[in-house]
Amino acid sequence: MFVDSPGDKVKNDRRDAVEIARLLRSGDLTSIHVPSVEDEAIRDLCRARDAARVTLKDAKLRLKSFLLRLGLNYVGRADWNDAHRRYLAKVVCPTPAQQIVFQESLRAVDEQVERLRRLEQELLDLAPTWRLYPLVEALQALRGVQWIVALTVVAELGDLTRFGNPRQLAAFVGLIPSEYSSGEARRQGSITKTGNGRARRALIEGAWAYRYPAKISAHIQRRVDRLPKVAQDIGWKAQLRLCKRFRRLTSRGKHPNVAVTAIARELLAFMWAIAREVPIPA
Repeated sequence: MFVDSPGDKVKNDRRDAVEIARLLRSGDLTSIHVPSVEDEAIRDLCRARDAARVTLKDAKLRLKSFLLRLGLNYVGRADWNDAHRRYLAKVVCPTPAQQIVFQESLRAVDEQVERLRRLEQELLDLAPTWRLYPLVEALQALRGVQWIVALTVVAELGDLTRFGNPRQLAAFVGLIPSEYSSGEARRQGSITKTGNGRARRALIEGAWAYRYPAKISAHIQRRVDRLPKVAQDIGWKAQLRLCKRFRRLTSRGKHPNVAVTAIARELLAFMWAIAREVPIPA
């Protein structure tokens, strides 16, 4: 109900309709994007996969913390590879009770690994029938954007071309700098972090790939060979610009986290450019 004054408490449908029409005519109402049932279903499955990833990470941390408290430190080069698994198979705790804790913690990790695998397989099976899947495939022309990152961004944001320009899209995701201005003074701060946090995290993860020199590796080549030529060209243009920009920012003393955030913002702009070239079914 719209209330004109503190004393006006009576609901009136006709007056509400007139008020909505007036606000719509004046441009004071902001339209929102409502995903279709199919789009929302894929998004829910993506979010279930992301929740499984977080749960798996927590389970691994609990197990490692437990072993660290017992003084059982793995000295290998990487965690959770085959060598680490062989080490865990030989772990013997000081007491039977602690051995039970260890075995249950290890079993919890294995259960979450299997859960994550099942959800990813479901995504692989269902995504090719999704109307936005051509965009998911085309975005993989970009370095650091494999199918999980591409699918997450599209599932969370939908059709990227519904934004008029890349800056609107970056603002929606919260990747633009905050601003504190007064008069002629203008100062920018950290990113706003508004909007969709899952898409923002996926973009920043993908942006780390640009800290290395531009190169079309065999892995990337296999991925882009089946994509449209226009998407391949945009992907290579993005590599040339973003790899150079990362080096330039860090050479000026910018922290790598700050630099990669700037790269993620521009990476999203290149995604928008690819989306404009990919026909999306209505």
